This record gives sequence, C-alpha cells and structure tokens, in this order.
Amino acid sequence: MVQQASRLFPTYARFPITLVRGEGSRLWDDQGKEYIDLMSGLAVANLGHVPAPVKEKLVAQLDQLWHVSNLFHIPNQEKLAKLLTDNSCADAVFFCSTGAEANEAAIKLARRYAQKVLGEDRHEIITFHQSFHGRTLATLTATGQEKVQEGFHPLPAGFSYANFNDIESVKSLINDRTCAVMIEMVQAEGGVITADPAFIKQLAELCKEKNLLLIVDEIQTGMGRTGKLFAYEHYGIEPDIFTMAKGLGSGFPIGAMLGKAKLAPAFSAGSHGSTFGGTPIAMAAAIATVEYMLSDKIADRAAELGEWTLSTLNEKLGNNPLVEQIRSKGLLIGIVCKQPVAEIISEIHAAGVLVVSAGPQVIRLLPSLTISKEDLQQGLDVVCDILAGKAAVLVQ
Repeated sequence: MVQQASRLFPTYARFPITLVRGEGSRLWDDQGKEYIDLMSGLAVANLGHVPAPVKEKLVAQLDQLWHVSNLFHIPNQEKLAKLLTDNSCADAVFFCSTGAEANEAAIKLARRYAQKVLGEDRHEIITFHQSFHGRTLATLTATGQEKVQEGFHPLPAGFSYANFNDIESVKSLINDRTCAVMIEMVQAEGGVITADPAFIKQLAELCKEKNLLLIVDEIQTGMGRTGKLFAYEHYGIEPDIFTMAKGLGSGFPIGAMLGKAKLAPAFSAGSHGSTFGGTPIAMAAAIATVEYMLSDKIADRAAELGEWTLSTLNEKLGNNPLVEQIRSKGLLIGIVCKQPVAEIISEIHAAGVLVVSAGPQVIRLLPSLTISKEDLQQGLDVVCDILAGKAAVLVQ
C-alpha cells in the first residue's frame, strides 16, 4: 500500500510513533506498544495523563456550557484568578490559550504600562541568549536563539539579549528606552540551565533601581515542575509579571499572564483580548488542576522526587565518560552529553521510554509530578543502561 503524503505543513520533526492512549505515566501507541512517559507532553501533563479529578470537572462542564464571549462575565475566571493570586505574588490575571499568547500579553503590558501609565517613551525589553519564549513574531524575537528566528526577518524592533547569569551584561544593555527584563528561572529549551540565585537577586534589585518591570516566563517551570508552584519562589523575589501555560490545564489549552495591581490601569477595556481565553471548559480543567496540586501538595512531591532522581542519576552516570553534567531543578532534568543525543533518544524510545532533547547534546527528562517511584526507576534504568552501552562503545 502506498502511503499518502501528509496534508500537514511539515513544521514538526516528528518521532516515528503514533500515541493513542494514556493513563497516569504510561502511554500506548497504535501498535499496542506501552511506554513509560518521561516527557509529559513537554511539561504539560504534570498530573499524568487523564487525571481523574480533572476529567470529572471537564465532563461535568461539557454538559453545561462550552464557550461564551469575554463580553460577558464568566464566574470560573474569577474563581481561577483567585486561586492563582492567593497562591502567588500576583494581584490580577489575563487568560489566553497558549504560552506564546501569555508572553505576548506580558510584552504588550510592559510596553503599555511604560507609555500609558508612566507616560514615558520606553518600549525595549531585555531577554537572554539561549532563552525560549514562543513562536509568534514578538516572542520568537524575544527568544535569544538565532535558529528560531531564521527566515522570519525583519523581526520586530525592541529586543536585546544579555548573557544569562551575567549582571554586567544586563547593565550594559539598559538605556532610556528600556521598560522591562524578561527571564526564565530555568532555560529549559536552552539546555536546562538554572539561574544563579545571586544573579537573580542582583537582577531584581537592578530592575527596582532602574524602574524596570521584571517579567518571569514560567511556561515550562510553573505548576510545581521545579518543586515550588512557581520557580521564582526558589529565589525570594516577586516579579512584576509572570506567565504560565503548559501544566495549568493538564493538557487542555490554556495560558495566563499574572501581574501586580499597579499594572491594571495599563490593560484597560479594549487594550487586549483573546477569543478563546478563559472559556468555561478551560477554566474547569485549570481549576481542577490547581485544586488537586494544592490539596495533594504536588509541588512538594516534585521537590522530593527530583532530589531522589538527581541522586539516582549521579550514582548511575557519575563515572560514565559520555556524560558531562546533570542539571536539574525539581523534575526538570537535563543529562548533558559529550556528543549529539538524537540517536540515543531514538534508542531510548525503542526501549519503551519517552524522553526529549534540550538542544543537540542534552537529554531532557520531564516526568509527571505524580509518577510512581517504580515507574520512574524503571524509566531511569532504561536511560542509564543505554547511556552505559554507548559509553562502552566510546571507550573501546
């Protein structure tokens, strides 16, 4: 039988696997093969696949109301906004559908606050090399990686790139047009590179001194992934704005931008919007997700399991000549190798464990925060055994 050409734009370099069912930390493909999932849909299925409390609320909502325009009041938006602000440093929330949209909203809010509220002609935002903030024109420009920007020029003006963990680099870019600094606490796509606490403290102080907004991108680190509900909590700071998506809806599309009360006048009626932002279905999924995370202390579990995972990997891979370093924050883990990992990842998939890269030489592990230690141990054993086999060939 001749396979028909796909009608999809080839924007994804897809693995040769078709997944059709999931439960907890297990997935099955269309051939019936079972996998241990150490990807969680790129930090989306933080509660595992089809978590019962979220499914229950979604099913109930499907029988009531699917969509209503934001021109009307949507009570569960207020409920979710209260849940999020009560458990963070934020005072107000804007709901959208994706992480890129959330970061777009943060960029727009920072510029509009400077221009409309402060009355200053400031619009430039400092981000960082190796960052990742999205695929829209503004967010790919905010992303400090040329490979993401290739072919999309001319890029929107107003962004510059500092060196991560380098406060002098940030200072050198500040001018009278700068309105904000945007940063990830862990550069997940950039190789699982964690922000230095001393640097973040200096950055927060610098932003206050220069009257710049501090924006933290929590798209991948938020919702318990790093061992706190939000990664900024590890650093003893309060961002002016932070963004989230991925794990907020347990797989249902949702994004959110959260900010301090002083910013609310900048987002007045008509200044921004999102047709599918904050729909009743999205709110049901997110409310159930947040309530489950809080009641079952999922972030604490991620912290404990993250420490155990790091210890296990150090023990198993500490003498592996192929492994250069293991980076981690909670259950966001990068195994840095001395060679490209694409072939290694394919072998790990063939052995029934799903992982992903974070750049050409880093294997990224993103297990669900509810994964059993038995499943996680089994998955790690596969990863470590394959790396051991590769290392044995390397030293021959």
